Amino acid sequence: MPSPVLKALSSRVPLARALSSRALSSRAGRRTVILAAAVLTAALLAVALVATFAGGGSSGVTYLDRNDTAVLYASGHRPLAPEFSSTTLAGAPMRLSSYRGKVVVLNFWGSWCDPCRAEAPALAAVARHYQSAGVSFLGVDERDSQASAEAFIRNFGVTYPSVSDPSQVIALDFSAVVPLAGTPTTLVIDPSGRIAGAVFQSATYSELTAILTKVTGKGG
Repeated sequence: MPSPVLKALSSRVPLARALSSRALSSRAGRRTVILAAAVLTAALLAVALVATFAGGGSSGVTYLDRNDTAVLYASGHRPLAPEFSSTTLAGAPMRLSSYRGKVVVLNFWGSWCDPCRAEAPALAAVARHYQSAGVSFLGVDERDSQASAEAFIRNFGVTYPSVSDPSQVIALDFSAVVPLAGTPTTLVIDPSGRIAGAVFQSATYSELTAILTKVTGKGG
């Protein structure tokens, strides 16, 4: 039976194809067509990646409690996190490489996303718990307005920074190395800049602390 992640990814392929078709018939021009093609390519690649994992083709992937939406990547099998630079919602410049040497929890979210609201208290609690362990949290706010994103941050007491990704360019880059099934997705990046774990759905406190315990060597 196909995994929930594979189903979610497969459903995105026809949407990406439709986007590409509309772009070709619009006045947006070549740049829109290129972006639409990138969306389709990333969706197809992500389907291939998660299908490989689901079929047991990657010996470096461990599922948490037999849950195929929460995974750990073994040392030597961890994909390199794509570098990106952007501006935080507070207006400060930020580069992912500036976090090198630290464990980073990277959360893809949007204020329009119901599962993002559901996971927000757990993320905030884990961020507080692991602050003393030197774990950094960073959000990637997708397809959002500044006002809506700021309201979300206030309502849920989010204290860590988020960068804006209105066209999901950052998400597309990450889709080339891990199967981002949609929003939310949370990645745990090790001090060398490699992706050590992921939750491909609304993350829970137990899932995040289980991954961070393995990556940091410190209990949740």
